[in-house]
This record gives sequence, structure tokens and C-alpha cells, in this order.
Amino acid sequence: MNRAELVEAMAGKAGLTNKDADRALGALLDIVAENVAKKGDKITVPGYFTFEKSSRAARTGRNPQTGETIQIKASNSVKVKAGSKLKAAAN
Repeated sequence: MNRAELVEAMAGKAGLTNKDADRALGALLDIVAENVAKKGDKITVPGYFTFEKSSRAARTGRNPQTGETIQIKASNSVKVKAGSKLKAAAN
């Protein structure tokens, strides 16, 4: 399902126009990005999902083509964990 299909499904379920559903989805994504990526806050929708910032320490890696040892910089990423209701729906 792509964004347009998701917006259409949201609009149908919530009785909104596609434009309003797209704005709501955009607002949700903006809030997640602002709070998780910039502030490091954890966002949880109980039973469905959790977004959390994750930090990776600098480490030594290996170039698979040459076997040469390389240094990998420290970085941040975002973890998304499925909640119990989402897991149950998948099964």
C-alpha cells in the first residue's frame, strides 16, 4: 500500500475527504519525525507501534570486496516496534 492508497483508506474509514486524510497523515508523520529524530522522545500508540530513537556507537567494520578494515562512524536511527494488536492482526 502506498501513501495515496493509505490516504484513501483512511478517508473511507474516518468519513473524511482525501485532502483532510492526507493532512492528518502528514501531521502524524511530522510529529513522529520532530519528536523522535530531533528530541529523542519515544512515541507509543499502545497495542500498535512504538517509535524510538536508537544510537549506534562507532565501530570497526570490514570492506567485503577487499577485506580491508574500515572505521564506521557513530550514527542515529529509529526503531519501530510492533505492538500486541498489530502482531495479532499479522498472525
